Formats: sequence, C-alpha cells, structure tokens
Amino acid sequence: MDNKTEDIKVKKIKIIPLGGLDRIGMNITAFEYEDSIIVVDCGISFPDEDMLGIDLVIPDITYLKENKEKVKGFIITHGHEDHIGALPYILKELNVPVYATKLTIGLIEYKLKEHHLLKNTKRKVVKHGNSIHLGDFRIEFIKTNHSIADASALAIYSPAGIIVHTGDFKVDYTPLFGDAVDLQRFGEIGKKGVLALLCDSTNAQRPGFTMSETMVARTFDNLFAENKTNRIIVATFASNVDRVQLIINTAHKTGRKVILQGRSMVNVIDIASELGYIKIPDNTLIDIEQMNNYPDEKLVFITTGSQGEAMAALSRMADSTHKKVSIKPGDRIIFSSTPIPGNERAVSKVVNELSRKGAKVIFEDTHVSGHACQEEIKLIYSLIKPKYAIPVHGEYKHRTAQADLVNNLGIKKENIFILQSGNVLELSEGNGKIIDQVPAKGIFVDGLGVGDVGNAVLRDRQQLSANGVIIIVLSLNKITNQILNKPDIISRGFIYVRESDQLMAEVKEVVNNSVDRCIKHNLKDWGKIKMEIKNDLSEFLWTKMKRSPMILPVIMEV
Repeated sequence: MDNKTEDIKVKKIKIIPLGGLDRIGMNITAFEYEDSIIVVDCGISFPDEDMLGIDLVIPDITYLKENKEKVKGFIITHGHEDHIGALPYILKELNVPVYATKLTIGLIEYKLKEHHLLKNTKRKVVKHGNSIHLGDFRIEFIKTNHSIADASALAIYSPAGIIVHTGDFKVDYTPLFGDAVDLQRFGEIGKKGVLALLCDSTNAQRPGFTMSETMVARTFDNLFAENKTNRIIVATFASNVDRVQLIINTAHKTGRKVILQGRSMVNVIDIASELGYIKIPDNTLIDIEQMNNYPDEKLVFITTGSQGEAMAALSRMADSTHKKVSIKPGDRIIFSSTPIPGNERAVSKVVNELSRKGAKVIFEDTHVSGHACQEEIKLIYSLIKPKYAIPVHGEYKHRTAQADLVNNLGIKKENIFILQSGNVLELSEGNGKIIDQVPAKGIFVDGLGVGDVGNAVLRDRQQLSANGVIIIVLSLNKITNQILNKPDIISRGFIYVRESDQLMAEVKEVVNNSVDRCIKHNLKDWGKIKMEIKNDLSEFLWTKMKRSPMILPVIMEV
C-alpha cells in the first residue's frame, strides 16, 4: 500500500475559529469534516474606543458563504450577546437552522422578530442530554453552569474523533436555581477518548475556584437588612436571569416592590418568565407608574447599566435624563457585576455622578463570575483527557495562561494550539497542524449599515476627532481657468475662526499662492490642483501649529 492510499484513509477534521480568540466577544467557530460544516455560536463584540461611531462588530463569514452548501446549522451554547448577537445579521446571508436550549432559543427568537426573520429561520429546541445529527456530525448538549440559565457544553462526534467545546462555563456545586454542571457526563465522554477540547479561557489567570451564587444570595440578604430605610437600585446584566430571580426573591422576603428598568431587562425577563425560567411572586412586580404609591423603603429597582452604557437606564438616572426616576440622597445603588475590560472608565463616570447626587454606591461581594478559574479548568481537562488542547474565549494572555495550566497537566506543548481567528487547524489522531488562513476580520455595523464602514473610514473619523477639518472652497472660471473670488475657508474642530483672524488670513495666502503657482504652470487637472493646495497647507499648518487637520479642497466650476 503506497503513502497516497494511507493518506486518503486518515480521517481529518478542520477547526476554524472566525472570532473570539483575539478579544472578549464575537465567539464563532466552524467545524468541518469533508462535506459537512457546523458552526458553534455567532456572537458580536462591542467596539473598541478607537472605533468611532461603530455600534457593533460582527464576524466575517466569507468562508462560510463560499462553502454554504456544506453548512448544516448553527449550534448555540447559551444566550449571551457575544454568542447570539450576530445571528440576525448572519442569517440574512446564510439561512440555515439554529439549534439551542429553550431559553437560548427564546432570546434568539426575540432578536429574529426584531429583524423580521422569524418566519424564515428554522429553530429547534434541544434538551440537555439529547443529541442532534447534522451531516457527518452528532452533537450532544451537556448541562453546565454560567451567568445565564440553560448554558451548554457540546460533545461533537465526528468520524475523526470526539471534540468537546465547553462554551462559557463554571463549576457551581450549589447553584441557586437548576442543576449543577453534569461532571459525570464529562467523565463518561472522557473515557471514550477525546480528540480535542476547546475550553473557556476567560478566568484562566485566576487561581482557585469561582465562587458559588449562594455567596451572592447571603450578601444580598445582608444588604437588604442593613438598608431597611433606603430605596435600593440594583444594576446587573439583563441576561443574568438567576441573579434577577435572586433579587426578586430577596425583595419579596423583605416586603419590597420590584420595578424593572431598561428595555433589555424588561424584554429578557418577560421571555424568561414566559418560558418558566423565572418565577415572580404575586404582587411583587409593579409598573413604574405605581412608584409614587409606595414609600422609598418599600421599593427595589432592577436596572440595566452596570457597564456604564450611555443610554442604559442607570446612566440616565445618573445624569438626570431619566423621565421617571431621580436619584435621591440616601439611595443605595448596588452594582451586581464586574466591569468588562474596557468599560472601567464608563462605570467610574456613572459612579461619580451617582455619588454627587448623594447616593451610596455598593460593590462588595454582589457578583461572582460566570467563568471557570484555574482549578475548574484543570478539573474539566482531568475528566476529558483530550489529546489536543485548544484554549478559546479570551485575549491572548488568557489563552496562554490556560496553555501553561494544560502543559502542567501533562499535555505536550506540540499538542496545545494557541490559534488566531481565521486559522484552519487540521486534526487527526496522529497529527495536528495549521494548514491555512481564511478571512476573519470583524465587520463593522454602523446604524443600518453593515460592512460599509472599513478601516479607511475609521482612519478619517479618528483624524477628524483628533485634529478637525479645514475645507477650502474655490470658484474657477470654466473657460479661463482663473479664480473668480478669494477662497472660502471653513474650519470645524480645528480652531475657533472668529478668534483666529491672523491665522485664517495666512491660510488664505497659502492657498492663493498654491493656486497661482498651478495656473502659472498651466495646470488644469483639478485633482493635481487639489493635491498642491493640500500639500502646501498641510506643511504650513504643521510648521505653524504642529497640527494635522483633515484638509478638503473643493473646486466649483463657474
């Protein structure tokens, strides 16, 4: 038997992360075996500070569109935005079925309804412990714990071997609601022999175990007991259904009424309540219009805005733009979250505004992470015993921290892959290597525009924000090519024109000199005339002021 025949018989699977490996968010990974592709998660990420005007970043699915006849469906691990948020945009280009647990499908359906995609998209609810068959794959949903109910890990069975994807997870032996993570099933799958494990890396730098939600329950009991005479406002993630349930239960025990604030908070809790994932005691939830019927000490607000989002309910309360709620001295504001990296400044701004209004802001032990720390990661690896380790979900520093942990557990360095988005990793029982690179840059969403704002536009926005713009308007005679009047100079974000007469006079002189030189050399190409004006003025302003505004010459033919 020759080598060629042997190669044909080797069963290989491709793992292609299209996001989620270079930042927190935008999680999406394709698994390909011959003529079958399945895609795990389809999330957004929020823009960096330098992405001016951008609302969201969604994955580049060029590779999936080029192979759309192979794509069998999206399998979603849980209902957070960084795992489901891009589906309405992506499904418009790649209409395939979506598979997830009940609450996750409920949250996805709300998004699809907003985008008028509900009728055109096939959805299927899958229970933990059940499997679905898609092409050459069988995918089993495994119960895990996270900061949203119904989170799942996936066991992906392929002809090349079993791959386990943890999704976002932690090991909580004493969850407040629902069952604990199904460690027994992880162990059973590990005994079958696992080719590769894709494991959540978000907390891989943190030693020990992630605290249980029961710790938060005790803290809330204490805080409500200590602040019996104060109005309480709790800011948390709308998607953290169990946390909202905990706050509602504590309010009910202490005789308080609950008011939900923030569009996403109301929507998520409506969906979770309808599907049975949250139970609100009778006469506990009231409308904000009923607020004045109760004294402050009988009210609890559960609101969005824990990340300092400008338009969220808590931010509007802080800057006095909320239509119904005004912060009062003595209010207790509980932040039941930790700032996501990059949001610290926004959160600090909101905290300062709340404090100025006399509110007391509380952070102490009111949040636990939904992600596994080092000991939980080691536990999952010990149960799964994979041949290959692929740290996912996190920045480079998080994934390398997991790689170090895994190496100490005995997995060889050559079997640990720190991938970048777009890498095509090919695995077989005998070998693993990166064989290709596919497009995987984020696509910018700006208002209703998807992908129409690229790096060139962002660079212009950055220059405008940093240095402003100068527009030079010239009128030229169509026949003689002579200037008909002095140039009009318009400045925005560069200088205040009314207080800079001398500088504006010098700018006009530079422009006049540039145009005179062009006419003298009989230059009639408008593009070259504009370039001469731009170069001369740019050099003058840099020499004069050490600034580089955007310069836009405009020539009107008369």
